[in-house]
Amino acid sequence: MVALMKRRWWALGALMLSLLTIGFDATILNVALDPLAAALHADTDDLQWIIDAYVLVFAGLLLPAGALADRYGRKTFLVVGLGLFGAASVVASLAGSAATVIAARCLMGVGAAVLTPTITAVVTRIFPADERPRAVAFMAIGLGAGVPLGPIVGGYLLRHFWWGSVFLVNVPVVAVALIAVAVLVPQSRDPRPRPVDLVGGLLSTGGLVLLVYAVIAAPAAGWTSARVLVAGPLGVLLLVAFLSWERRQRAPLIDLSLFGRPRFVWGSTAATVAAFAMFGLLFVVPLYLQAVRGHDALAAGVRLLPMMAGLMIGAKTGERVAARTGARLPMTAGLLLLAAGLAVGALTRAGSGYGFVAGWLAVAGAGVGLTTAPALDAVMGELPPERSGSGAALTLAMRQVGAALGVALLGSLSSVTFHRKEGVTRAMAEALANGDATLAAEIRDDYAGAMAAVLVACAAVCALGAAGTARWMRDAERPEEAVAAPR
Repeated sequence: MVALMKRRWWALGALMLSLLTIGFDATILNVALDPLAAALHADTDDLQWIIDAYVLVFAGLLLPAGALADRYGRKTFLVVGLGLFGAASVVASLAGSAATVIAARCLMGVGAAVLTPTITAVVTRIFPADERPRAVAFMAIGLGAGVPLGPIVGGYLLRHFWWGSVFLVNVPVVAVALIAVAVLVPQSRDPRPRPVDLVGGLLSTGGLVLLVYAVIAAPAAGWTSARVLVAGPLGVLLLVAFLSWERRQRAPLIDLSLFGRPRFVWGSTAATVAAFAMFGLLFVVPLYLQAVRGHDALAAGVRLLPMMAGLMIGAKTGERVAARTGARLPMTAGLLLLAAGLAVGALTRAGSGYGFVAGWLAVAGAGVGLTTAPALDAVMGELPPERSGSGAALTLAMRQVGAALGVALLGSLSSVTFHRKEGVTRAMAEALANGDATLAAEIRDDYAGAMAAVLVACAAVCALGAAGTARWMRDAERPEEAVAAPR
């Protein structure tokens, strides 16, 4: 029994490392664009696609990947996802053209889409009810901490190695995870496999890709640009068609009855709101640390560590509180704490000391962790074991769309309130190059004001999420939610 318990936790450690890698691969390239452009002769469009290809494929394939893992075996899909992710990372690190990197990033997105819901499903299978909340807390740390970790890892690697190292760093993690999965993770699948819902898979993939593309493109192209006005509504139309198709199927891709369960709905909603706020924060704060405070990418990334520390503490606290009171209390408190941290962050000025910034970042991170860990556990407790992959994929797809909306909507708000078309980085570079200290001070103050507007908007969304969670979230019949979880 002790040996079996150790095997579970060792497996979780390897899977958590995989989630960290998937998370920081979404942001690690933000600090590698200049060396990539120089080495590959990539233009601005190439660089945009190198970043966006991963996000688009990741979001688009989550739902079919989760359902296929349920049907064909979750251990099998873990191996497939890790293999794809690792192989694509090697190809990207050795690429001689931007097109090759874009193709490799697409394959990495496929691997991430296969891995993320499958890891979530595996956790529900290998951990008994009384251990699942603790395992989910670690999983939440892996999901959340990887994103701010990206610029730190990327900055360190670029300071000491060549640009390909930002991809090659994935390979050792993948190798360890492959060994752990092969040795420690049991095979599991739906005992009554359903027919493959090909039409549902195509509709969901097309709808999510187009919707996320419109959201990503909007800040740069404009919300009224042709590409956004075509891709956005068409994506929504395909998703509406997907839901209509699913209602008529005897073996649908996703279980639509989950939307009638308050714990699933509000657990997913709370996790999505937290992701919206976290990604919005991570869009504006690094720019503040670099352009306004004058730090390089690595130094700015290191200064985000208090947020990661808060997230880890919040996740563990959320697990413990939920075990006593149920998920609603820590989820509501977490969103309120996140809102409070963001509201305090809105008071940041161009000359604010780092101690003040570190403090509210830690509070905001704690709010993310306190919300996400019990929210994901509540969701997982509602999933039938045989459909855990597709159910987890649905929540993760909502979270991915929320993250993209956080960057796009709040990025647009930042652009509108900054009042300078060229952006803060270019504006500061020009002011400093011209030796205009007065203009540089004005730009710093303007950006601090724009960041404040973004953080206030984030805080408002979190407060609304907290109100909805407090009103409509339902706890399990016993505080130990997992007792009610179907096994």
